Amino acid sequence: MSAEAEIRKRKIYRVTFIGFVVNLLLTGLKFVAGIVGRSGAMVADAVHSCSDMATDVVVIAFAKISAKPRDDGHDYGHGKYETLATIIISLALAAVGAGILLNSVRAIRIVVEGGLLPRPGAVALVAAVVSIAVKEILYRYTIREGRLVDSPSVVANAWHHRSDALSSLGTLAGIGCAYFLGDKWRIADPIAALVVAVFIFKIAFDLIRTGLGELLERSLPDDVEREILQIVTASSEVREPHNLRTRRIGASIAVEVHVRVDGGMSVSRSHELTVDIERRLRARFGAGTMISIHVEPVKPAAAGKTVEGA
Repeated sequence: MSAEAEIRKRKIYRVTFIGFVVNLLLTGLKFVAGIVGRSGAMVADAVHSCSDMATDVVVIAFAKISAKPRDDGHDYGHGKYETLATIIISLALAAVGAGILLNSVRAIRIVVEGGLLPRPGAVALVAAVVSIAVKEILYRYTIREGRLVDSPSVVANAWHHRSDALSSLGTLAGIGCAYFLGDKWRIADPIAALVVAVFIFKIAFDLIRTGLGELLERSLPDDVEREILQIVTASSEVREPHNLRTRRIGASIAVEVHVRVDGGMSVSRSHELTVDIERRLRARFGAGTMISIHVEPVKPAAAGKTVEGA
């Protein structure tokens, strides 16, 4: 394992372990507050925090696998394992959203049928406020670190922290209305949770779409491919880049491209040019960038012309 990969793995471990400890403490707090405070919404929120702990474990496990160097069975390394972790986390988010949705509908139905939801205690209010503050701080810390190490699974986990904060916000609104405004307002709790579930589904959908795009070999965005072509043709001796193929493999990208050079150029010089292209691409997109460059002679009819891309 390279020194860069080792440093990246340690950073992922650190931010995820901190999140795991925080989620463990919050889960215990919410369960106690939900039971003592007679708040079904707070108990559901505790289950949400418990799901965060599970995704922390997933990130730690897959970060270790994805950091492994290429071997005989994985010529392109193990980066896709991290993408798989992102999808697993996203599915967990969707499952949490479905659970909140079902609980909300059930509670609303009780009120519509003439039932009365229990009045929550003040301890549930305090727990919701603490959860919102802590999880928002954890979200900001985790997403910053995830972007610094370019880890999609850590970024996905950060959004899971944000979803927990949103869940607690809805819980706070519902508990607050039920606690301060009387019996008629107790339906606000499940309604707020219903809105939160929609936000969670949106986040999960976006993350799943990104992860599936990587697993299905989706090309890099057009603006990134244009930048790659500009880097490839930075030297006037390199012409007509074509057959460009790109994809993302975990935190790294793979680039395959054909270029043309003067047919009379020595093999040694054409090799120097490709090495220079590789150096510049890795300087821009990271040391783990996988590059394959196929060199062809300039076609006689195209001699003297410079083409940006084909």
